[in-house]
Amino acid sequence: MIISNAIVCDVNGEYKSDVRIEDGVITELGCDLVGSDTIDAKGSYFLPLLVDTNVRLLDSTLNSKNIKAISKEAHLGGIGHVILNADSTPAIDNEVVLEFAQNGLHNLEGAKIDLMLNSLKEDSTLSNIAILLKSGAVAPYMSTIAKNDVAIKIAEYAQMYDVTLFCKAEDNSLIKSGVMLDGDISSKLGLAGIPDLSEVLHVSRMIEIARHFNIKILFKSIASPRSISLITKAKEDGVNVRCEVSIHHLSKSDEACEGFNTTAKLDPPLASKTDVKILIEALKNKEIDILTTLHQPSSPLNKEVAFYDADYGCEALSDAMPLYYTKLVKTGLITMSELVKLTSRNPAKSIGIDAGEIRVGTQAKAFLFDIKATREVENEQSLYNGDKLTGKVINLFTIK
Repeated sequence: MIISNAIVCDVNGEYKSDVRIEDGVITELGCDLVGSDTIDAKGSYFLPLLVDTNVRLLDSTLNSKNIKAISKEAHLGGIGHVILNADSTPAIDNEVVLEFAQNGLHNLEGAKIDLMLNSLKEDSTLSNIAILLKSGAVAPYMSTIAKNDVAIKIAEYAQMYDVTLFCKAEDNSLIKSGVMLDGDISSKLGLAGIPDLSEVLHVSRMIEIARHFNIKILFKSIASPRSISLITKAKEDGVNVRCEVSIHHLSKSDEACEGFNTTAKLDPPLASKTDVKILIEALKNKEIDILTTLHQPSSPLNKEVAFYDADYGCEALSDAMPLYYTKLVKTGLITMSELVKLTSRNPAKSIGIDAGEIRVGTQAKAFLFDIKATREVENEQSLYNGDKLTGKVINLFTIK
């Protein structure tokens, strides 16, 4: 197969080229390639498939049906690899649930799916991390509701098995009653707020644990600019910490909650308008390492209720690449090549695999993206419902 008239773009840059694919492998890049089976890209981008490390199932319910649905939906957005969150129902914190989840990974028709393990059981005691890692979980996940002695044991396992610890920084005593960011908008709506200190305090704590044990930590869905400043300073000091930020926290503020809009009820909560500007500067300054859709779909039954009672989350997976392109690349905040680094290479690296590069000899895990196409989002469970997005995923090339 030959893809002609494409703009090949990976972490190394972009250039016009034809692409020859044989038995799922890229065998030639160049101009005027000849073959019997040809797809004319017509100037579309040829990009590596994206990787998303922060995805939840419908209503966070772990079953085969929901896993298969997520796999299909991911491909629509140009995502080829999904890491499911471990704090599902049931949580992936023991061998029985892990095996149950793994049985749902067979015969997927879309993106590859891997599983992280929940380091904490429901009673906040330690799960059997060693067994779960040996049984196929790709990374341990922990919420910082874990007490210091438990957090230290989890860090020791991360050190022992040389894996990245996926860490959600939150303070249990501060998140219990709040439903959005504590600030002017929450006061205006009369809703209990969550101070950004809930995140910042525990980012600082986990940085010191990473420093002490010399482990890798990926801070999940960071929302506070102060957290990013702490992580950036730690990186400069040689601490192996990285931060992940969602597209929502770069493109929407807590003002989206006005009118008691439950699709804007996210975890972590959307930042203030002032902080969104600072987050955008952090993106431009390359202080953000990974982008995510923070996909957390809910049944209408759990969203079309009072804001306080509504489930957290919104849908974004099927719109992933158009969202990233429209909000970040088309606006000039980052280049397409930088986007590939943030959505393919870096998230893949967090689970110890290579992605984000298109070269001869590599598997053709890629897709065509037409930046001339436009459409309006028609999804009431999307934070972008009614928004016009630019770009469309038109072909995927994967290895089964």
